[in-house]
Amino acid sequence: MKKYYVVKYSGQFGFIKPWTAVRDSETFSQQFLTPSIVEGIEKKLFPELLNEIGIKKVKRHRLSYQQVSQQQEVIQTRGWNSTRKGKEFLFDRPKAILIRGVLLNPVLHLAFVDKQDAEQAFRQHICLCRNEDILLPASLTETSTDKFDNDEESFAGFELMFEKNEDAFQVGYDRKTNKPMYGWLKIVGTPVNTTP
Repeated sequence: MKKYYVVKYSGQFGFIKPWTAVRDSETFSQQFLTPSIVEGIEKKLFPELLNEIGIKKVKRHRLSYQQVSQQQEVIQTRGWNSTRKGKEFLFDRPKAILIRGVLLNPVLHLAFVDKQDAEQAFRQHICLCRNEDILLPASLTETSTDKFDNDEESFAGFELMFEKNEDAFQVGYDRKTNKPMYGWLKIVGTPVNTTP
């Protein structure tokens, strides 16, 4: 039976930017990690992979949280508006308020095949999408792949399976290749844990 070495990370806040968030007034946080987010986390943990393309060491992941908190954020457009007042030009950058969903008390499990990779990951913090939302390592567990797939108590959460099939949907565009990313959502146990 195959084994995983699973590093559990936890923190107070986590934001996952939805790929449709550019023009939405309400940008609910996604409840799953896209391939590019997992690749970014992996490259933070293993900087020797910075020149590699694709996910090499993180074999599986699982994300759960307590609730989504709606928070306001002031944004400005990229461009400037200009108006003429007599002989003068006035330049203005309009502001808007977005409502963003932030995950409260997120828990992320990262599964590795190699114990040394898991130990290296266990010595570091990670962030989901924002640098200020730090998740710290909480535990390192050896488990079977079967238990990781079916243990609804220990490994509850959302996991985007990175493959394109009849259940897959588009989850964004890869920043490096500009190709669409697809996956289907695997849900184990109760990913939204309402108990503190």
